Amino acid sequence: MSTPEAGKPVYNVKNPYLARLKSAHDLSAPEAPKHTAHYEIDLGDSGLEYTPGDSLAVLATNDPKLVEDTLKALELTGDEKVLNPKKEEVTLRQALTTSYLITEPDKKLMNAIAEKTSGASPLADLLLPENKEPLQKYLWGRFVVDLLEENPGAKFGAEEFVGLLKKLNVRLYSISSSQRAVGPEVHLTVATVRYHSHGRDRGGVASTFLAERLTPETPIPVFVTPGKGFRLPEPEEETPIIMCGPGTGIAPFRAFLQDRKASQAKGKAWLFFGEVSQHTCYFYKDEFEGYLADGTLTRLDCAWSRDQEQKIYVQHKIREAGEELWQWLQQGAIVYICGDAARMAVDVDLALHHVIEEHGGLSAEAAAEYVEQMKKDKRYRRDVY
Repeated sequence: MSTPEAGKPVYNVKNPYLARLKSAHDLSAPEAPKHTAHYEIDLGDSGLEYTPGDSLAVLATNDPKLVEDTLKALELTGDEKVLNPKKEEVTLRQALTTSYLITEPDKKLMNAIAEKTSGASPLADLLLPENKEPLQKYLWGRFVVDLLEENPGAKFGAEEFVGLLKKLNVRLYSISSSQRAVGPEVHLTVATVRYHSHGRDRGGVASTFLAERLTPETPIPVFVTPGKGFRLPEPEEETPIIMCGPGTGIAPFRAFLQDRKASQAKGKAWLFFGEVSQHTCYFYKDEFEGYLADGTLTRLDCAWSRDQEQKIYVQHKIREAGEELWQWLQQGAIVYICGDAARMAVDVDLALHHVIEEHGGLSAEAAAEYVEQMKKDKRYRRDVY
């Protein structure tokens, strides 16, 4: 990302740019198991610049209904004056809307509830060091409001209460556009987090902010976070690239492909994409098929986990294509992975080791060394979360 010119504003968490929504559309069909959408955000005359591989930091606000439910449980009006994290005096309602995390109880709040209820709350036992796991289980799907409703004996003043909350932090989204192609706007690919627990509909703060609470007039506080090593080779280089991005992990690779087309990049490009079903979740289908047709994309392999009896994921497609993939690696290909760290990235890593072992004729130890060397040479790059 280029360095800001002298006199140009620097946007960051303390000074975000107030962008506006230009347009949005669903990427998933109504019958898909989860809602995923494409957002186009106007950067206006901000001068904000980004590079494929960067993330957009979004400072979302809390759901107004959840704020009102929390105020009701506190038995406060919301008009009480408190200090926000910047030490500015605001109303409690405004502080709970824009500044504090109310979907995840802090330990300070739990300890205060246990004290105020003289140990009568189940939290008293759960907070003991030996009960780490039961506490995690208890907290799953519970927001701050649930703890207040379950412990009506714990009363808080407005200022005391906000002092027991975590700060509402930014949410980082991989950017799914290239400025070479779209100019002063930025695109995001976001799955909306929604679920039901303990008798209440729940949602992710930032994903529901984007999906449910934006109008063209709503300010969206944003700034760019550089992607460090998650970068394309220079357009004139012949280096092949292999991209693996199931689900919303596709975001940076849409940006990569937009950029490669706009810059007429040399070198082959191979994309692995996976989702639940081709019929409900084939994100950016027309774009990717267009890139195949015009040569921006050399090969596209898709894995649809539920379109057949046996589940197929991207790691299975990588193993299937092992012989050709090994050839690409021998030609110096860079492997990029984006998406779920807990399962997908682990399974893809195992598949990559398997391909190198089988098609490179190497022992397990030698294949592991090959992968380590790829990492040292910056030919194995991951953006996982």
